[in-house]
Amino acid sequence: MIVALTSAERASLATRLPSWQPVAGRDAISRSFTFADFSEAWGFMARVALLAEKQDHHPEWTNVWNRVDITLSTHDAGGLSAADLTLAEAIDAVAKAA
Repeated sequence: MIVALTSAERASLATRLPSWQPVAGRDAISRSFTFADFSEAWGFMARVALLAEKQDHHPEWTNVWNRVDITLSTHDAGGLSAADLTLAEAIDAVAKAA
């Protein structure tokens, strides 16, 4: 069973994931990534897709040319869960390596 984050886990979000922002009106976090061009953005999305599939946790995302916007929330938990934080950290690692 997937559960929502505790108050203590939520309190550490700004430190643990400083580039991710809360989504207004939702229990979710989001981040925008900008790349040199569409090809780099698409390559990033492909790498993230493989991570997400491996974790069996899939992001909401959009891509317009060189920008990728990602939102994370766990529907089964009714909001943010530890799975979102784990995926966000993995996504950050992919972005840093790009």
